[in-house]
Amino acid sequence: MNTAVKKKPMTWKKFKRFIPIYILMLPGLIYLFINNYMPLPGLTVAFKQYNAAKGIYGSPWVGFKNFTYLFTTNDAFVITRNTICYNLAFIVVNTVMAITVAIVLSELTGGIKKFYQSAILLPNLLSSVIIGYLVFAFFSVENGFVNNQILKLFGQDPIRWYSEPKYWPFILVFVSAWKTVGYNCIIYLATLMGFDKSYYESAQIDGATKLQQIRYITLPLLRPTIIMLTLMAIGRIFYSDFGLFYQVPMNQGALYPTTNTIDTYVYRGLLQLGNISMSAAAGVYQSIVGFILVLSANLIVRRIDKDSALF
Repeated sequence: MNTAVKKKPMTWKKFKRFIPIYILMLPGLIYLFINNYMPLPGLTVAFKQYNAAKGIYGSPWVGFKNFTYLFTTNDAFVITRNTICYNLAFIVVNTVMAITVAIVLSELTGGIKKFYQSAILLPNLLSSVIIGYLVFAFFSVENGFVNNQILKLFGQDPIRWYSEPKYWPFILVFVSAWKTVGYNCIIYLATLMGFDKSYYESAQIDGATKLQQIRYITLPLLRPTIIMLTLMAIGRIFYSDFGLFYQVPMNQGALYPTTNTIDTYVYRGLLQLGNISMSAAAGVYQSIVGFILVLSANLIVRRIDKDSALF
């Protein structure tokens, strides 16, 4: 006996019911088309010697010559190492801090909770230029708060922060956390608010402490969200926050060993050489590697816990 359900064709009456939804979708689809699909023909620039007079399609093909720019330079290892290591540190530190802050905020009540939610999101809305000057106000050699207040209080000599590369891995990780934790925190907090409170009530009746509730209830329920955000971050592990690595260190040449990433290196190369094709090649390279990393990470998650994978 054939039990297959035959799908009924879409009729105009059914279609009219969904017109409001389609209208709501339209702005997002238009943006997606303009921002993500219209630029796709520009990918060919990575394989050409771009000439503005001839245009994209009239410029001569050079194959993979533009990609050698990233791999044959003396700085290739440094910029790749910095990009990957910083992003790994950002994933770990920002995830831990965002979850911690979200859990703390979920325990607050009343108007103070709304105030902290708004305050913690504010750094994410600031431009990199403003953040760069805020950092400069702290670490300026002559007038910086750290040199003139904190170090002087302990009788320490001033530090030339913008000439000492060894301090900047810690500074950049801290600034990144301060800027982005608020946004990720709101996502985790929204997930926390949707949890069934009966789990926590049952745990309290059984005598579970607050830490035990976090360990055995909150974190397991947050796992799908953590995996989703982590996989998205892994997909951009070969990208870097350009403003963070260019504006915050004030583009100081002495700091290049610890602040130079693929994005800043290509930007400086574009300014000096004016070669758009090399910049396009770097973007294609980053996108392909990011795509492979997302697929690989999702495959690993799928093998461990199929329900937590993105697809």
